Amino acid sequence: MNSTADRMAAAYSDAIEFLCGVTPKGWYAEQGTARAAVTRAGAATLNVAYDTTREPDLSALDKMATEVGRQAERWSIMVREADDDVAALAARHGLVNRSELPLLACAAAELVFRAGPTQREPVRRVGATESDRYTEALTEGFEAPEGTFGPLMGGGVLDADPITGYLAEEKTGKPAGTGLGIVTNGVVGVFNIAVAPSARGRGLGRAITETVLSDGIAAGAEAAYLHSSEMGRPLYESMGFRVVEDWTVFLAG
Repeated sequence: MNSTADRMAAAYSDAIEFLCGVTPKGWYAEQGTARAAVTRAGAATLNVAYDTTREPDLSALDKMATEVGRQAERWSIMVREADDDVAALAARHGLVNRSELPLLACAAAELVFRAGPTQREPVRRVGATESDRYTEALTEGFEAPEGTFGPLMGGGVLDADPITGYLAEEKTGKPAGTGLGIVTNGVVGVFNIAVAPSARGRGLGRAITETVLSDGIAAGAEAAYLHSSEMGRPLYESMGFRVVEDWTVFLAG
C-alpha cells in the first residue's frame, strides 16, 4: 500500500469537493466511495465521476457517471486503478478514450526552490474582484478556446479559504500566467499552472509553482501534490516531486 498516494488522493478529493461547493454553478454528490463533481466548465476533466479508492465501487460509479453525463456536455470518468470492468463501464457511457494522469507528490522538507526574489516578483495573489482577468489569463495559458473555463473561477472562488489564486504579470501589467493552491488536511494541491505562450522560457512557471508551494507550507501544509502533463513533468521533478501513482481518465471519442 502506498500511504503517500492514499493521502494525496484523499486531499485531492477534498479539494475538488470544496471547489464544487464555491464555484458559481458547481455541483457535487457522493454514493458509496464514488463521487460526482460538476463545474460546468468546458473541460472534460472538470466534470468528472470518480472513485479514489483502490477498488472502485462500480455500481456507485455508474450512477455518478449517469448524473455527471446529464449535467455536462464534456465530462470524464477517473479512477486510480482501471481494470477491464472500469473500461467497460466507461464505454457504456460513451467514454472510449483513455489516458494516463500522473499524480506527483513531495514532502515539504524535500521541495527544491530555485527561483529568486526577482523571478517571483511578477507573481501576486489575486481575489474575486479579478476573477475575469484571472480566467482570461488561464485560458491563454492553456491555449484553450474562449469560454472553456466558463464560471469555474467566478463568484467568490478566489476569496474562499483555503483557495489561493495567483496571477503573474509582465512589466506592462499584461497577465502572463496563473496558479492556484488549495490546502486540505495538511496538504497543498497545486492547480492551474499556466503560462502565456509569449512569456514561456523565462522560468515563470517555476516561479508561480514555488509561490503556491511556499504559501501552502506557510499555511501549514506538510506535503504537496499535483497532476502533471508530460510537458510540465520535468519542471516538477526538478522541484522534488515524484510520481506516486498513474491515474486513468476516460473521455469521449
